[in-house]
Amino acid sequence: MRALVFETPDKPVIVDRPMPGIGNGEVLIKTRTVGICHSDYELLAGRYIIPISYPVTPGHEWCGEIVEVGRGVKGWSVGDRVVGECVVRTPERLHHFGFSMDGADREYFSVNPDWLHKLPEGIDDKRASLIEPFTCGFYAVLRSGGTNASETVVISGGGTIGLVSAAAAIGMGARVIVVDPIARRREVALRLGATEAVDPAQDAVAQVLELTGGKGADLVVEASGHDASLANTFEFAREDGRVSMVGINIGRKIPVELGKIQIKNLTVRGCIGSPGVWPAAIRFLERTGIDLTPIQTHTFGLDEAVAAFELGKDASQCIKVTLTA
Repeated sequence: MRALVFETPDKPVIVDRPMPGIGNGEVLIKTRTVGICHSDYELLAGRYIIPISYPVTPGHEWCGEIVEVGRGVKGWSVGDRVVGECVVRTPERLHHFGFSMDGADREYFSVNPDWLHKLPEGIDDKRASLIEPFTCGFYAVLRSGGTNASETVVISGGGTIGLVSAAAAIGMGARVIVVDPIARRREVALRLGATEAVDPAQDAVAQVLELTGGKGADLVVEASGHDASLANTFEFAREDGRVSMVGINIGRKIPVELGKIQIKNLTVRGCIGSPGVWPAAIRFLERTGIDLTPIQTHTFGLDEAVAAFELGKDASQCIKVTLTA
């Protein structure tokens, strides 16, 4: 079978691998779609938030079909369409699927079914590969109390996590403003249902205040991790507002006016991943019918994965690149 392997940092290759077997408590998955994530580029560059080693197969934003079931597995059948969580536990340790253990960028792989969630028929394969990042955006909104139709939410950063955070807030009924410097991302934000998409080159804080009658946003989701976005985060929020920090900024220090937290009496929550929200996020997507596919700008076959990763480096050209097996 074909597999994408990072043999060493900065060395992605397509290889032929033997078909995996399964144990009594495992299922065999045939991959259908896999999204390329910014974290995959961190892995390719030789760094990640937990220890990693090479060679490794990436791929943690995936959708697949069960094609074989171990004798000891109950509640799962051949033909079930499934998605799987990224942070998983084995008897030995906690793993990040596609980072500290091989992931889904291969035609077939075996997994513990405890890591899986069944897909409803109303969510097709393409949309399903966005469930993993959507759970992160969904959690980022819920982490600070959720939102509703009475509120305005500002999403600072229009990459994948910012856009799925916007989709979650839109699905909850909020008015959503997305701030991002890239025109294509702003266009997609509007297609998802954002009320406004703001170019920070034109003074993002002034625009947000104008759009909110001078008050600021009820909830701000910082989804970029870039210095300029982080510096504006507390400026976007209204008095007694809430801030959810999901964008990753590790190892850098930036000037931020932290006094705004006290002056505005802000509630600030950090979040990472999507612990405990997968079933709710899947039901949310099914019942709201939110179409996340505008985020998926390019699709490649698994054989073209190296070229797909090269294209994905250019944020001005694409948002989410998806592989099909």
